[in-house]
Amino acid sequence: MMDINALAKKNKFRFLDYAVFGVIMLIVFVLCVAIGSVRVSFFDTVKVIWSAIWNIPLPEELVNTSSIIVSVRLPRVICVALVGASLSICGGSMQGLLRNPLADGSTLGVSTGASLGAVISIAFGITLPNFPLSGTMVMAMLFAFLSILFIISLANKIDGSLSTNTIILIGVIYSMFATSIISLITVMASDKVKQITFWTMGSLQGSTYTNVVILSVVLLICGAVLLSLSEELNAFAIGEENARHIGVDVKKVRLIVLILVSVLIGVCVSIGGSIAFVGLVTPHIVRMIVGPNYKKLLPASIICGATFLMLADLIARIILNPAELPIGVVTSFVGAIVFVIIFYRTRKGK
Repeated sequence: MMDINALAKKNKFRFLDYAVFGVIMLIVFVLCVAIGSVRVSFFDTVKVIWSAIWNIPLPEELVNTSSIIVSVRLPRVICVALVGASLSICGGSMQGLLRNPLADGSTLGVSTGASLGAVISIAFGITLPNFPLSGTMVMAMLFAFLSILFIISLANKIDGSLSTNTIILIGVIYSMFATSIISLITVMASDKVKQITFWTMGSLQGSTYTNVVILSVVLLICGAVLLSLSEELNAFAIGEENARHIGVDVKKVRLIVLILVSVLIGVCVSIGGSIAFVGLVTPHIVRMIVGPNYKKLLPASIICGATFLMLADLIARIILNPAELPIGVVTSFVGAIVFVIIFYRTRKGK
């Protein structure tokens, strides 16, 4: 069996290439902050961001612009980038773990479970008194954890080895069940239909620096652990039996990855709603550029996922200006087309 690292040597992706990806991401970031209902020049935007970071006084003509950028646009764009990065590393990790091009955190039903918790909170006005992150966020995270625990427990009962096919099948069935409950709750809570519908389509409108801190901490911790498991994911890519033969604790690694993915997706869904296709499509595109080695694939997926979702959010904000599309509509439209093309090319190549 060919080693995944030997296969990756065919595609030499160097540090300079990561630097190029990073520069593109920063340019897109500044453009997304600059463009909106009130247009700000690229260089004025850079000045405002730089002054905000280092607490440097601004010229008088940029003071009003600074309040718009720092208070409204900057936290939103940062949250968009962090959500895109989180969903992409989740998708890349799941595709390696399950050796399935259709695998993503949402395939396990974690996204749907998190959405169910958030919808319950919105529909019935559930809050936690004297708790700063109450309601939608807490319920989404709680249901994400409960979902993954239920799916793993049921898979373990049915198949003690926690095989890939068993987990995916149970995840799909659970997603259908949770979606039906969401539909039922939406019908019952007729006065909240518009709010629930907009949220389930995905939106990061109104993001705050509190959301930025939460996403940053969760991505830093979970992302670091997932990156440290790159060698194990490379072993999974050539088969679970081969992974066992070279000393990988297959069951332990699978559980760790599933739990980390559930945490990341639960937090992303609680803040931005249900945003489809980011974790499914982005790793495919990155794989074409950097190759199949997860030591290179996962870091590149983080950068490209952030860039992709920032561009999607920019389109959502300006395409129907002054109205705003939910970001999930844009990612679903673009992602579906790209995924069909990728799937067709993959099947044709086989």
